[in-house]
Parts: sequence; structure tokens; C-alpha cells
Amino acid sequence: MASGTHIKALLQSHLEGDDERFCAVAMQLAAQEAKHGHGKLAQELRALVDDAKGRIDTISPVPISRPRGELATLLEAIYPKARLSDMVLNDALAEQIRRVIREQRHAERILEHGLSPRRKLLFMGPSGTGKTLTASVLAGELGLPLLQVRLDGLITKFMGETAAKLRLIFDATRRTRGVYFFDEFDAIGSQRGLANDVGEIRRVLNSFLQMIEQDRSYSLIVSATNHPSILDTALFRRFDDVLHYERPDEAQIIRLLKVRLGHRTEPHVSWKALAGVAAGLSFADITQAANEALKDAIIHEQPKLKKQDVAAMLSERKTIMERLRPGNLAEVD
Repeated sequence: MASGTHIKALLQSHLEGDDERFCAVAMQLAAQEAKHGHGKLAQELRALVDDAKGRIDTISPVPISRPRGELATLLEAIYPKARLSDMVLNDALAEQIRRVIREQRHAERILEHGLSPRRKLLFMGPSGTGKTLTASVLAGELGLPLLQVRLDGLITKFMGETAAKLRLIFDATRRTRGVYFFDEFDAIGSQRGLANDVGEIRRVLNSFLQMIEQDRSYSLIVSATNHPSILDTALFRRFDDVLHYERPDEAQIIRLLKVRLGHRTEPHVSWKALAGVAAGLSFADITQAANEALKDAIIHEQPKLKKQDVAAMLSERKTIMERLRPGNLAEVD
């Protein structure tokens, strides 16, 4: 006989339109029936689930409503269309992301064997290297909503209030399957005991550690930081995987420039020379410089971009980023 827990889970996942969770619960129900000696019923249930999986588009969106009430101040929900093919990555990082996607697409099979797919992820690396885009790619590839946590709504000055809001977010991960993205995670994940630490932040970090460890939802929980050195070491073992992001090397810069500009440049452009100009810039900086070059060409009705046009925009972006470095900003002040 189906337990009350299974029946409630089936109804909840059906009402939320979460087909993957519905199938996972149904498979758990089949396993329970098999343990009770109801082999034929278990086999029939598995056959029905397999048939249902064949009809479900694996990248169809999970219907959700816009976050309401207090959640509306904590989460921003979108359905990204980004795909892994949109990114320029090194082989190791690309394989890590593909592995997460594979495990999520075969979550039911993994769960049947008492294992868990990767879904608690930590992204570390400099700004503009693809951390936020990866969160969008995971949501896009899996047909899930991207629910970005709004730190301005989460962190307050009132004792205990931030931890209570954090609980609302983790409760939402169970009700609505999605990719929950904590950007600038160091704001709540910094080391306990830092000189400028305050009691409230320590309590928030302790709450996060407890909640992420106890989380048994089907959602992906993704945290990203530009400052991994200040993260509390207790955090790292709570994540299923840690992905490291770096600034692009020469080969990646050339690939990115060709993707963005290859169809609009004059023949025989020296991509290697342009990569030299762009050295040290992030993926986001190079993309922005390429877009500026395209806009300038459109305005001046220039059919093809010249090497010097692109180089000028890359150099301009480099100058801007140099001026934005903390030491240089202090000098301006």
C-alpha cells in the first residue's frame, strides 16, 4: 500500500508540474511495493514511469508562478535560454558542467541506487569569468527556472531576521524545483572570526551551513564568489562540487572573438594579435568590447570591422578596468 508520505509527494509534484519529482516518487513507491512482495505491481509501476519519461520533454520548463509575498523580495525568477554551447570554457570546467547536467537528467536512476546527483555547487573565480552565465546554462539546459537570491532583500540589520529569510528560501527549494543562485556568496559565507565580523553574520553563516546540509530538495543550490580566500572552510564540504573559473587564455580569447565577430570582420584579421591586446581581460570584458565594436560599425555604416577597430575597443576596455582597480580608485579619491 502507498504510504501517506508518497501520496502527498505525488500530489504536490503533480500540482507544481514537477514531472521529474513525480517520476522519482513513483519509482520510490515501486521499490516499496517490491519490498512488500508485490512484484507484479512494482513492475507495472516501473513500466508506467518509464512510459511517462518517454513522453516528457527533458528540457520543458517547470511551471512556476512569480514569487509572492516576502519571497518576492528575496527571489528573482527567470527562464534562461542559455546553453552550454554558448560558453567558451577550458575542457576540465566544461566537463564538470556537463557532468552536473548528465546527473540531473538521470536523477531518478541515480536515486534508485541510493545515491544523489550533484546539485549543491560552489563557483569560484574572478568577476566576469562565467559564473553567473553557468547558472543560467544549468537552468536553460535542464528547463528549470533560475531563481536568483536578492542579497539586498536577504541581509538585514535586525538580529535573527536574515536567518529567518534564509529559511524561506530553503523552504522554497522543496516546493519549487529550480536553480537557486546565491551570487556574491562571500557576503554571508565569510570566515567566522574575521576582525570585521559581526555576530549576526556568524549566525547567518551557521544557519546556512545547517540548512544546506539538511536540504533534501530536488533543486540545485548554486553559490558564487569572487573572493574564495575569505570563505569559511566549513562551507566547502557542504557542496557536492567546486568549480574554478579563470580569466581566458589566448586560445579561449580567439574563440570568443571569432564567435562574437568572425562574421563581421575583414578577411585575414590577425586573431592572435587581437588576443594579445585582450590579454588579462575577463570573458565579460571581451564580450562587451566586441559588442562596442559592432555598435560602432553599425552607427558608421561600416560593413566590415578592421583589426584596429576591434583593438581600439579592447584597449579602451582595458583602460577602464585598470582605472577601476581598488588601488587606483583610492588614488582618484
